[in-house]
Amino acid sequence: MSNQPNDMRQMTQLGRSIEDRSFAIIDEEAGAHSFTPEQWEVVRRVIHATADFEFKTLMEFSPDAVSAGIQALRRGCPILVDVKMISSGLNADRLAAYGCGVYSYISDEDVIARAKEKNTTRAIEAMVKAHSLGHLAGSMVAVGNAPTALLETCRLIEQGIKPALIVGVPVGFVSAEESKEAVRPLGVPYIIARGRKGGSAIAVAIIHALLKLSVEMPA
Repeated sequence: MSNQPNDMRQMTQLGRSIEDRSFAIIDEEAGAHSFTPEQWEVVRRVIHATADFEFKTLMEFSPDAVSAGIQALRRGCPILVDVKMISSGLNADRLAAYGCGVYSYISDEDVIARAKEKNTTRAIEAMVKAHSLGHLAGSMVAVGNAPTALLETCRLIEQGIKPALIVGVPVGFVSAEESKEAVRPLGVPYIIARGRKGGSAIAVAIIHALLKLSVEMPA
């Protein structure tokens, strides 16, 4: 069908061959692993985005994470991101095919003002605003930069809010590792990169992998 996300990939034959060769190299060098084929599609795209094979040991999935992410995309879920770098990296056409909007509030003037007034962070107040606007429950939450955004998401989940999937991959030295660990016991589907490593490019790679799987896997 012409409105499916895979029809919107603007890739030349040479570009496709380079990508295919890159994935073949990753598969060869990564060797054996315990991921399911669907999980490996996500992990190999993270490795492709970073050239860092350590993510083979850092990536962790809740048992239902991939299926939850695919179902959420097919429903046209909101995608709530902590920083605009993620939204800039996402393929708008592929998301539009499902009706998924991407939302980021970290640069909003009212968010900045509240963060200053309360001496919190913009990332925290952005998640509070997203919740107030109904863009947290049922959404795909992707955090690649701000651990406090992920910690605030966890706090809201503990109050009864349930996103469809958490993509928790913030990078950093202060609270990054702790924020990812806080996700694990919440009972919400998650994909995380344990430890300090992460970043917006990794969040983008994960979402693009889920978009690809959403086309390839049966409904």
